[in-house]
Amino acid sequence: MRDSMWPVRIRGYSQGIWALLIVVYLFSFVQGITIRVPERSITEPVQGSVLFSVDIACTGIPTIGWTFTSESEQRNVVSWKHGGIVNISEFYQERVHTFSNGSFILSDVKLQDTGYYIISVTEPSGNSRDAGLVLHVTEVIYEDVQYLAVSALALGAVAGTLMLSMWLLNKLYHYVISLRKRGRIPEHSHTELQILREHPARSGDN
Repeated sequence: MRDSMWPVRIRGYSQGIWALLIVVYLFSFVQGITIRVPERSITEPVQGSVLFSVDIACTGIPTIGWTFTSESEQRNVVSWKHGGIVNISEFYQERVHTFSNGSFILSDVKLQDTGYYIISVTEPSGNSRDAGLVLHVTEVIYEDVQYLAVSALALGAVAGTLMLSMWLLNKLYHYVISLRKRGRIPEHSHTELQILREHPARSGDN
């Protein structure tokens, strides 16, 4: 009788193990860390500001850390815990502003900031998870800006020269017209004008 019950017990024990494993799996899935990164690749010109946007879901108050990796170097960017001290590495001092959801802003970006940025989220239990995104910093082509500035100055100089030339031509035109008008007045007309000017004075004396 006892021997016939062994298969039933083993079968029930196996089912219990599988049920426990499923519960543990589901629990770990529910309690696991999730990191959502809206943008996996960001492009920004030199001296711009970049928002490294993430959305974190986890258990408890996590410790958040950002690191930078490129072909030539690797360095810590910032690490913090909500309500705690924010530790910013020397290279990023005065350029990093953090948010409680794990995001941060990097201002005054440089060409050296081009690379892969990894966020690490660690729960109080020790569970951790990573995610990353790429930043491309582009250089501003100052030659084009200088060309535009020089072109603007040249156009301004040409416009100023044309305006001055037109003003001088206008003055010369009026001067020539006045000379022609003076040349057309007969000599005796000056005498008549003088008589007309003197006549009212004499009539007034009378």
